[in-house]
Amino acid sequence: MRSTDVTIRDLSVGYDHYRYRTPIKFGGVALDRVTLLNVRMVVEDAQGKRGDGFGSMPLGNVWAWPSRSLDYTTTLTAMQSFAAGTAALYLACKQSGHPIDITHTLEPVVLAHVPGGAPVEPMPALAKLVVASAFDAALHDAYGKLHSRNCFSSYGPEFLEHDLGHYLGAEFAGDRLDRYVTAEPKATMPLYHLVGALDPITRPEVAAAIGDGLPESLDEWIARDGLTHLKIKLNGDDLDWDVHRVVHIDKVASEALRLRAGSGLWYSLDFNERCQNVAYLLEFLRRVKDRTPTGYDRIQYVEQPTARDLKANPANRMHEAAKLKPVVIDESLLDLESLLLAREMGYTGVAFKACKGQTQTLLLAAAAQKFGLFRCVQDLTCVGASLIHSASIAAHVPGVAAIESNGRQYCPAANASWDARFPGVFTIRNGTMNTAVLNGPGLGAV
Repeated sequence: MRSTDVTIRDLSVGYDHYRYRTPIKFGGVALDRVTLLNVRMVVEDAQGKRGDGFGSMPLGNVWAWPSRSLDYTTTLTAMQSFAAGTAALYLACKQSGHPIDITHTLEPVVLAHVPGGAPVEPMPALAKLVVASAFDAALHDAYGKLHSRNCFSSYGPEFLEHDLGHYLGAEFAGDRLDRYVTAEPKATMPLYHLVGALDPITRPEVAAAIGDGLPESLDEWIARDGLTHLKIKLNGDDLDWDVHRVVHIDKVASEALRLRAGSGLWYSLDFNERCQNVAYLLEFLRRVKDRTPTGYDRIQYVEQPTARDLKANPANRMHEAAKLKPVVIDESLLDLESLLLAREMGYTGVAFKACKGQTQTLLLAAAAQKFGLFRCVQDLTCVGASLIHSASIAAHVPGVAAIESNGRQYCPAANASWDARFPGVFTIRNGTMNTAVLNGPGLGAV
């Protein structure tokens, strides 16, 4: 046992519930609420010194468990039941080590767990990872605080015994994790603002004003926050609507850019896996390029456009589309095996999410860099501590160009107590987030 190793001594689980300011659409479902899973964990080193950690994650059950037969309450309740089982597994773990090693041992056990009273439909691995991510975050946070350092400076050989070959296979033998993460965060990063499928683009499109003092339409958000990066949600099953949506947004954003004498715009496109096939995406890109060549040039990447089960949909190969724009794997990314399969199927990029776990994210970020893949970090409407976590990953993983964050749009109430403590993180100016402050002990949130 290394002197820096820790053992889990205690933990507790709690929840916060919030209503969204305005609905957000996931895969055809309009969502108006969120439940946050909060985990507090105590770890202890060989000398008896203890560290307290905190991990939080939205239980994005509509995204992680898109069921045709189970309603919102049923899948949410099942994920909460799974959280209780996961807590028991973490408490029962007697392994001493670095958080990477502890979670690497526990993850297959957690994924194999079937919660009591679970519905007939099996819980997807993605939903299990979302739950487990809060426990993994609390473990990394506690470890960093025990050692009085930010987590991202604790992945070198003085703390982490094994090289990447131990976790990722012989191809990575001799590589160390700290080669693929930076100890210090980028000072600032552009913010990707979500343009939901239900969101009004201009003020005249606002059917019923909310009247809470925040922007009501995209043009108002651009003017207030100086946005330069827009993530555009699309339907994937209505080609005319999808093309028109991008053309309309590009026109409005271009005018806003002209008014503030800005230097550039970038778009990411998210079809929420609803494209029937790659031909839809290719035709969409062709039409967008015909209608707005400048708008087409502004497309930085496309998020996973087709079904998340890659093995069940082998015809959905991305080679032709990826010649035009980077196409990133998102919902399908569960482990190294899925990453390797995605590469084989023509995906040229990877979308990381804090809700899949700090341990897994960092290991796969190292793999993505070694393979030369495009890298981005995506949001799950993260708020509070989970946004600090997500933004920290983006700020410490080389090659990530921007941070996606939409909690300030849809759930500002959950951020209210955090804004003053992290200036420039929850309130955006000039289209950028102040990521220099993401260097506190642990994961940096509390």
